[in-house]
Amino acid sequence: MLSKKIYLVRHGQTDYNLKGVVQGSGIDAPLNSNGQKQAKAFFEAYKQVDFEKVYYTGLQRTKQSIQGFLDLNIPSESIIELNEISWGKYEGQPMTHEENEYYLHMLKRWSEGDLDYAIAGGESPNMVVKRLKIGIDKILGQPEKVILICMHGRAMRMLLSLLMNYDLRFMDEFKHQNLGLYELNMDDSGTFKILKYNSGEHLRGLELT
Repeated sequence: MLSKKIYLVRHGQTDYNLKGVVQGSGIDAPLNSNGQKQAKAFFEAYKQVDFEKVYYTGLQRTKQSIQGFLDLNIPSESIIELNEISWGKYEGQPMTHEENEYYLHMLKRWSEGDLDYAIAGGESPNMVVKRLKIGIDKILGQPEKVILICMHGRAMRMLLSLLMNYDLRFMDEFKHQNLGLYELNMDDSGTFKILKYNSGEHLRGLELT
């Protein structure tokens, strides 16, 4: 297996993020003005990296977040298997007290090892990881060595758990923020090492509304 350097970022802010409304894979929201600022800041900070290929999911907020690199005509590909988890009937719904309690209950079930437990109408962690593995295997099987991947918060936690051989019960150890960066190296044996953990250095000084 070829060694690789992976820059893994979460998408920029959407109005759903700003209002605390669940998006998931069923809401294809665009970036808001803050998200566009975050995307520009990330591009300015990392435009000198010689990315050989750029990947995004099937949802527009990830493609918009790395549009600056696409404008450089870097080869790119949409990997729908990296889409966000489906939150089922809770997608697009404001987070009420009751729904927040249910969400916390679900996270507790996951942390206790019930990884087949899915939110009503949605996906379980085991379901998501199964498709994430298909998606990342597609990427790792390609020859490019320096790559950029833009995806989603919860799916990102699960992907990092998969890459680092972490038990999924502890996925929340991988923090994230809008346009936060994880930089990883993969050696010839397929072992990953995290060089930057949820880095937001490029976002400092941004005036968000």
